[in-house]
Amino acid sequence: MSEQARGAGRFELTGKTAIVTGAGRGLGRAIAIGLAEAGANVVLVTNRTPADEVKQAIEALGRQANVVTADIGDRGQLPGVIDSALQTFGTVNILVNNAGIIRRTPAAEHAYADWQEVLDVNLNSVFVLSQLAGRVMIEQGSGKIINVASMLSFQGGINVLGYTASKHAVAGLTKALANEWASKGVQVNAIAPGYMATDNTEALRNDPTRSKQILERIPAGRWGSDADLVGPAIFLASSASDYMNGHVLCVDGGWMNR
Repeated sequence: MSEQARGAGRFELTGKTAIVTGAGRGLGRAIAIGLAEAGANVVLVTNRTPADEVKQAIEALGRQANVVTADIGDRGQLPGVIDSALQTFGTVNILVNNAGIIRRTPAAEHAYADWQEVLDVNLNSVFVLSQLAGRVMIEQGSGKIINVASMLSFQGGINVLGYTASKHAVAGLTKALANEWASKGVQVNAIAPGYMATDNTEALRNDPTRSKQILERIPAGRWGSDADLVGPAIFLASSASDYMNGHVLCVDGGWMNR
């Protein structure tokens, strides 16, 4: 086998089962299809956004996809996500904790209900799903957990109190799980997207002043796209990243360098 073929094989996901939350649109959709392109079968977890189109796109690649409807902010619904993957595919090899919400309000006016909702979706679901999937992965001696962090895992932000707190915590949780599970064959890492053209940033992109300020700080000179996360996700889901543990990988166009 050539060196090139061996290198490509390190990114091969054929026969693997991946769970992707928030898979109906945006970053989750792109990651789910990207993992399928690399060979994985995918459990698409969604709540309000239909995932039928994503399922069809994956099946067109010759992979299998299963849609699970669940409110991941309700921890009582989370065991069903893992159970569905086990019943359909028999195992869980990859978990991508992508789903997240944001509430933009000045800190002095930030409603406790908004704070709690953001933490339930952005942080508590990550803990519960990682714990449930981690038990399966530890038993089988291998697995990949990829959490979606943020630039606000490192910075304070403005008017996004709950979101910032949750993303700082996701980075810490990633490191804590990695410390415990690396010796058991389970790698836990995170991707920290920069300013991406998603629904969560629509208000910023529609604000000429803020959009200009943001773009001036990004060395790449543009907002990120869904496609920019696909390669990093495949890398962290594959054997190519077997010696990476607890890393928060910035995919930000150079934002953190400025």
